[in-house]
Amino acid sequence: MSDKIAVLVAGSWGTALASVLASNQLDVALWTRTEEQAKEINERHTNERYLPGVELSPRIRATSVMEEAVSGSSAVIIVAPSSAMRAVSKQLKRCWNERMLVVHATKGFELESLKRMSTVISEELGCDEGRVVVLSGPSHAEEVVRRCPTTVVVASSDEQAATAAQDLFMNAYFRVYTNRDMVGVELAGALKNIIALGAGMSDGLGFGDNAKAALLTRGLAEISRIGIELGANPLTFAGLAGIGDLVVTATSQHSRNWRAGSLLGQGKKVDEVLESMGMVVEGIRTTKAAYAISEKYGVQMPIADQLYHVLFKDRAPRSAVEALMGRDPKTEMEMMPLQTWKQWHNT
Repeated sequence: MSDKIAVLVAGSWGTALASVLASNQLDVALWTRTEEQAKEINERHTNERYLPGVELSPRIRATSVMEEAVSGSSAVIIVAPSSAMRAVSKQLKRCWNERMLVVHATKGFELESLKRMSTVISEELGCDEGRVVVLSGPSHAEEVVRRCPTTVVVASSDEQAATAAQDLFMNAYFRVYTNRDMVGVELAGALKNIIALGAGMSDGLGFGDNAKAALLTRGLAEISRIGIELGANPLTFAGLAGIGDLVVTATSQHSRNWRAGSLLGQGKKVDEVLESMGMVVEGIRTTKAAYAISEKYGVQMPIADQLYHVLFKDRAPRSAVEALMGRDPKTEMEMMPLQTWKQWHNT
């Protein structure tokens, strides 16, 4: 296997993963859309817009030419925003070959089709979806790049591909587990961003810890409901990609989704929030996708529903919380069909 790895693109998470690979003594070609950013990374070893105050390894070399980044690489790590994933994958097709390992670390859906990222990538590359590995879990870029202990999961239906990705990233501060439930890992990683928005909004409204604990717990129930409907292993939602990522994203000020929700709770409008953030907030797009998915499959997602109306229908955040609290009485324990348990027990 070549010691060169390509990472697409040079945002905060892409740069952090590039740093993990560089610390594993690999040469990293980091693709960026702008020559100015490439020049900064190569000459100053910084990426100030996305990871201010961090010195990058000289093993990371940036380029604005994708063919240059991918050529000769044994693996391609795609960390493009969900809105750009199809375009980036289409561009990658021109220089990708089937011997390369493909890993993506993007948490979201394609809004127009409601497809998961692995599906989008496999369609554009013309390969089986099982060839794609998804990397997810509780992992702030700001901490990973400073080598804080972090644990993630890589998932693929191809056990060999997942193990190859595990070997690629694993080191003393970045522990990697494997999981064959790609559907569950991708759904959990995307949908928890909605709950993180809600948690930030709750904090922005000043509602305290009781409200946030309830939001996270019932949010996990929503994620599990839609995940099981779409064929995920229910145990995945109790793991790193599920509750692990939910907790870190919904409780930390590193989280863009939490910060965006907090600003919404303080009375800011969506456009103001996005302008002040200056970076992609995946949870906003994911909320629109989740609303459509819940309608399509007839699965109740009351938190996602209320956030959808806050984000896109101008509902006041406080009114959304009142609507959630005023719902008809329910039982907490939602029974899972016996055949679902049997299916996962026997596979």
